[in-house]
Amino acid sequence: MILAVDASSVTAAAALCSGDGAVVRSDFLHNGLTHSETLLPMIRRVLGDTSVADLDAIAVTAGPGSFTGVRIGVATVKGLAFDRDIPCIAVSALEAVAYQFPEENAVICVVMDARRGQFYNALFRVENGKVERLCPDRAVDGAALAGELAAYDRVIVAGDGAQLFAPLFPAGEVAPPQRQYVTGHGVALAAQKQKTMPAAALRQALIDGEPSIYTFLYQDQIVINPQCLQAHELSPIVQEIRGILMQHR
Repeated sequence: MILAVDASSVTAAAALCSGDGAVVRSDFLHNGLTHSETLLPMIRRVLGDTSVADLDAIAVTAGPGSFTGVRIGVATVKGLAFDRDIPCIAVSALEAVAYQFPEENAVICVVMDARRGQFYNALFRVENGKVERLCPDRAVDGAALAGELAAYDRVIVAGDGAQLFAPLFPAGEVAPPQRQYVTGHGVALAAQKQKTMPAAALRQALIDGEPSIYTFLYQDQIVINPQCLQAHELSPIVQEIRGILMQHR
């Protein structure tokens, strides 16, 4: 079983999936609350009767996206995984979105608003149910990206920056709202192509060079770099992780 988690953007998602990617339980929220309030209760719900110790791996979006959101997601997963030595998988948030279009034959342009006319972006070709990455995750100017996309016959624009980018590339098909955001299922599917790592090696994937977060569980004490999370963000995360570890032993 794989627990898949996302807190990289304005939405939060979690899913419990079987080894082949089939969803057992999933949850998704877009309600304006901070991820420090929503993510761990979601994980409780999707775990249900499943013990944390029974998980084969935990996958998490490690960026790009909201710096605070990604920090919370990575810290949460490391806190859950460290004590039981559960393998972790770092997934691109952009790639997780691309896996929501398995039935399409098109180039999927995933965009997240990076401000000042820039977008976090990656391109993926989906054909016959297979997802092929065409470029690395990057920060790119919107006008330059629109010019690049002109070379493709069919482009679907997705991601939480899709509506913002759409006027720059009118030829693109904007994904419906329910498919624009990262889902736990998408994270689980993208994780199947990635290597596992120990919890201690899990890091935030960075495009802009900001410092990553380090978190671990030591003698039942969760330690998080205080420079990366403010006290009001840290306290509920620590309390919830402890609760999950106790409830889902």
